[in-house]
Amino acid sequence: MPQPARLHHYAWVTRDQEINRQFFEDILGFPLVATWCERTFNPEAGRELEYCHTFYALADGGALAFFQFAEPEDYDEFRSPRPEGMQFAHIALKIDSAGMAAAEQRLKTAGIAHRITDHGYCRSLYVVTPDGLKLELTVDPDNAADIAARRRADAHSELERWLAGDRTPNNSDHANELR
Repeated sequence: MPQPARLHHYAWVTRDQEINRQFFEDILGFPLVATWCERTFNPEAGRELEYCHTFYALADGGALAFFQFAEPEDYDEFRSPRPEGMQFAHIALKIDSAGMAAAEQRLKTAGIAHRITDHGYCRSLYVVTPDGLKLELTVDPDNAADIAARRRADAHSELERWLAGDRTPNNSDHANELR
C-alpha cells in the first residue's frame, strides 16, 4: 500500500474562530487560507449542523482546520476532550530554526505560556491553544538523517525489546527541558 503523500488537514473544534485566528495567524504565523460556512446533516449528531470551517496553511500544502458551530452547546459535544493533566496527546509540526525563534518571540510578547524541550532527535516548542489542544513545533538537528537511519534500522528490534519488558532507554542524546 502506498504511503500518504502528506497531511491534507488535521481538524479540531474551536469555541471562537477569531481568538483561534489570532493565535494561529497573528502569533504563530500560519496564514488563514480558506473559510467554509456550511450547513449539513451530520449522521453522528443525527441532525443538521451549521458551522464555520477554517484552514491554516502548512508549507507543504497541508493545513490545520477548525470547526466553530453556530450553536454554542455543540462546542462541548464535539470538541476534542483533554483530560485534566493530560501530557502526551498532541500534533507536532516541523519548522525551521528561524520559524521557531519567531514563534517563541511572539508567544513571549503575547504572554502565552510555552516550553522548549531538546529531545536529542529534535528540539520542540510546546504550547496549548486557546481551546486546550497541545501543539508542538519541532526543529530537526543537523544530523537528523543519521538519527533517522539509526532508528529505522532498529525500529522493530527496539519495539520487540520494549514489549518483552526491557525498558532500557535508547535515547542517549535526550536533554532536559530548556524552559
